Amino acid sequence: MMITVASPRPPRISPSSTFPKPASSSEHPSVLPCVSIPFRGFQSRVRTRSFFRCFCAGKDSADELFEAMPIPSPFPGISCLPFLSFLLYFSIISARLGFSVLPSDVPWENSDVWSICAAYFFVLHVPLSFGGLSVIAQILHEPNLDPLTMVVSITVLQVTEYVGVSTLLHFNAKPQYDVCRFFHAKWFWGGRSCITASIVGIGTLIGLVFLTSIVADMLVGPKDVNDPILKKILSDSPLSMMSCFFLYCLVSPLLEETVYRGFLLSSLSSTMKWWQAVIISSFVFSIGHFSGENSLQLFLIGCVVGSAYCWTGQLTPCFAIHSVYNAMILLITMMS
Repeated sequence: MMITVASPRPPRISPSSTFPKPASSSEHPSVLPCVSIPFRGFQSRVRTRSFFRCFCAGKDSADELFEAMPIPSPFPGISCLPFLSFLLYFSIISARLGFSVLPSDVPWENSDVWSICAAYFFVLHVPLSFGGLSVIAQILHEPNLDPLTMVVSITVLQVTEYVGVSTLLHFNAKPQYDVCRFFHAKWFWGGRSCITASIVGIGTLIGLVFLTSIVADMLVGPKDVNDPILKKILSDSPLSMMSCFFLYCLVSPLLEETVYRGFLLSSLSSTMKWWQAVIISSFVFSIGHFSGENSLQLFLIGCVVGSAYCWTGQLTPCFAIHSVYNAMILLITMMS
């Protein structure tokens, strides 16, 4: 639930979700629109021009926009030195010790991986994403949920999904494996530097987002996309805003990193090269957000986060990258 805004879940407010909107509220009064942002919880396209505009106090024209930008440093490369140093350190360690540290033995049988994945999608993810909010609206007898109720409802749905997928993974594990201990080690076991991986991952992700935004501007022209529903939720009340940050910076990253990296990427990497596993899991991650227009950005996000997981063997940097990215998109949406 990463806002191109990380959860593309259809009935979720998406900064890593993407929820298809009904044709009209009058035709489907019980179906609630969703917000879209790239991690499951975020999927709105942020073009380069609109991104910079968020940081320029009310500047609307291109001339005013560039006038508002700071004068470049006579030594522009100096500002990049910290990130480049981390990247160099990252590369040296990888060259000496190998990139991936993921084990070849995982709690699930190789033959069961895709059946577990399908069960998660069609029993938990799709029903809760497309029908969850509608069911809650009917239970509350409220065809149009207010912003705070909507955020709380989506949080409840994602917590339910997390409990469901945890149960699914537990009962499908090999008898000799303790799934709780497996994931505990993924969160708290000390290996390669999580801080280094997080910094490099966030820097790389921001660079890729800017690059894809520039390419999109060149190919189809700048397009400012601000989800009005997400913006309304963030501006409705302080409680609504805090609930939104809690959902997209804590709950959604926890759910998605457990499923797509902790389970799927771990399982795939035990039977193939790590980079092949990253590509396949990132493709599934992109599909799981139900956002065709943001599929490329979601795929790239999955590759960055998946690479951080392979390098450290931990979910902590993945969670950090996911959360920081979603928080950045939420802040941009608030300021736009």
